[in-house]
Amino acid sequence: MLSRVANSVYWMCRYIERAENVARFISVNLNLLLDIPLAADLQWIPMIATTGDKEKFESLYPDYSQGNVINFLTFNRQNGNSILSCMHAARENARSVREIISIEMWEQLNRFYIELKEAEHSGFATNDPHKFFLMIKMRGHMFSGLLYSTMSHGEPWHFARMGLMIERADKVSRILDVKYYMLLPRADYVGSPYDNIQWAAVLKSASAHDMYRKRFHRITPTNVADFLIFDAEFPRSIRHCINNAFASLHSITGSPYGFAQSTAEKHLGRLAADINYSDINDVIHVGMHEYLDSFQDRLNEVGREISASFFKVLPTEESAASEQ
Repeated sequence: MLSRVANSVYWMCRYIERAENVARFISVNLNLLLDIPLAADLQWIPMIATTGDKEKFESLYPDYSQGNVINFLTFNRQNGNSILSCMHAARENARSVREIISIEMWEQLNRFYIELKEAEHSGFATNDPHKFFLMIKMRGHMFSGLLYSTMSHGEPWHFARMGLMIERADKVSRILDVKYYMLLPRADYVGSPYDNIQWAAVLKSASAHDMYRKRFHRITPTNVADFLIFDAEFPRSIRHCINNAFASLHSITGSPYGFAQSTAEKHLGRLAADINYSDINDVIHVGMHEYLDSFQDRLNEVGREISASFFKVLPTEESAASEQ
């Protein structure tokens, strides 16, 4: 398999998952504002801080108004992490490997991109943001479903799944980190109805609310973090994502479990082992923000090692933007 093809398939799925998760970040904030109205800066600064684009945003916009932040994260082409920029990059990668992916995947991705460009000019995102960002999430779900059901599960598919899972694990960790470290407006809100509303919104942003309720029933911060980090069966938990990425990496290299042929395997294997043999008590002992920050650094290192081992190219500025 050509490294160019592997690189394109891997980043195609990372970009699509990134676009969907940016929509999740915005959606959860919009839902929170219905119940907990805050000052403008407290409402939207965390959204920019999450993607690591604060300096770029402040060079382009005078303030953190809802319209400015949504435009920057959704349509601004100067922002490599905006939904439109991600979908453009995903479409270009898909175009270069059309002989590898299924026609259904290409048609869905192309339709997704065209609808997004039409929404940019129609004012859909401004006039009905809840419906617009729900549409983005549903389009992401549809592409993932087509990836699993219409593409042969060979080496290209494993690169695609590995990219999707690594991106998803990173963004779920950021959703948790933003809630825990930045969104709570005052310390005395901890344990209050406001706090419960926010944790419920976090679950909904990861499409985890129903499955969480079936397991834990009552929403508590510890149980929410436990579910989103360590649940082995929920497909958006960090543990599930890392284990699936590790399984795909082993399928690509052909290494038996317990052995590693590349530095990428070593880094991802250690990360998977740490998650599989840890629990929420370990996270509480270290500190939620500290644990998630360390996890993101290690996952970024995994991404760099995958690029070095299989693609022999450094990530572009846009693809590296989320690794700051």
